[in-house]
Amino acid sequence: MGMPRLLFADDRGRVYDHPDLLAAARTGDALVAPREAPIALPEGGTLCLLPGRRPVGVDPESGALTVMQEVKVGRRRIVPHAVGATLPPGFTRSLLPGAARPPLATVAETPVLPQWAYTAAAFGEDGPVVWALRTDRRSHWDPGRHSTPDLPGKVERLVATGNPIYRQLARCALEWRCFTAQNTFYGRDEGAIPSSASCNAACIGCLSEQDEGMPPSSHERITRPPTAEEMADLAVRHLETATGHVMVSFGQGCEGEPLTRWKELEKAIRLVRRRTSRGSIHANTNGSLPDALARLADAGLDSVRISTNTASPDLYAAYYRPSGYALADVVRSMRTAKRKGVYVAVNLLTFPGVTDREGEAERLCALVAETQVDQVQTRPLAIDPDVYMEIARTRGAGGAPIGIPALVRALRRARPGLVVGNFSRAKEERPARRRARGREARG
Repeated sequence: MGMPRLLFADDRGRVYDHPDLLAAARTGDALVAPREAPIALPEGGTLCLLPGRRPVGVDPESGALTVMQEVKVGRRRIVPHAVGATLPPGFTRSLLPGAARPPLATVAETPVLPQWAYTAAAFGEDGPVVWALRTDRRSHWDPGRHSTPDLPGKVERLVATGNPIYRQLARCALEWRCFTAQNTFYGRDEGAIPSSASCNAACIGCLSEQDEGMPPSSHERITRPPTAEEMADLAVRHLETATGHVMVSFGQGCEGEPLTRWKELEKAIRLVRRRTSRGSIHANTNGSLPDALARLADAGLDSVRISTNTASPDLYAAYYRPSGYALADVVRSMRTAKRKGVYVAVNLLTFPGVTDREGEAERLCALVAETQVDQVQTRPLAIDPDVYMEIARTRGAGGAPIGIPALVRALRRARPGLVVGNFSRAKEERPARRRARGREARG
């Protein structure tokens, strides 16, 4: 098998493969010649342009890294741009695109990149390849099942019911192509319930609200928080009629933090469970308010996904910029939810060269072992790599990167029976509650 060749693009976004140079990649701040084998660009994945960043290749004879400043394409000489890829759900990147900023470039020449999870890409014998691993093989999230021609009609029918939440979800489904929002209209699997317009964190990589000077948010936050009755009506409709792995979830990309509205959520969950016992009720949260999460569990919340980028307090604070809480509260939420019998997943925002540092991996493994969480969802952090390295370079635990695949293996060893994947599990996909309690008691 030949080594994959370097990809680059011109100003119009046309992508070329270099006839001589092999592809380099990036981990943290380091540009490297990849040692691990890439995989074919998955269906639903897309090559993408990194404007103003220069492609970095590897000389096949000397192994030296080469930054491309100019290249001849046909009769033209062009200034090339680096190329990466974005991945479909179910994959976790293991390396970042090999790219370099010109030393004297202006902000206009190298703008901050939009919030996507940029992945190292190259050209293999049979086409584009990427450095990533398949971390969840559940097929009901496949891109081919979403954004179908009949979706607008399904959206229109539910918007016509008058529940204002459907108007927000219509934008999520049609404009931003959120698969969870689309499921609400398809009537299957995990449906979305946006619940909050505000947040008690100001994440550097927030998808719904960004600081001035940053790229536009990839979603727009819901403007009016819905009532408990509105949330309950949507939930009951989905839970009673949906097919597949049936669940509803609070805390979507188009909103703030659901725990800041825990009283309304508690009321909504109780209303739902008075009307139906079918399916799962789930929340995606930053885990900032452990006592509020306990109230939701008592009301009937049966699974939760709690986000973090690290088990190091300083790196957590630098990325999340929390207001009125800290990483210790997030960890307490994990313990509280487990004690209440809730299925607990950690939404681990991964970044090659940071999350997989030796020290970071050790702390994450200790966290997983101590809290006895049920699942870790490895989610590539969607952010300009240079922006994240500005906050991560001198924070968190140190050590050489062990690689994302090695991190995944270490997490599994740290917690026997741990599920590592990318998607939340409905009730029927989880271990029996009795068995889960037995493992917790022995640990």
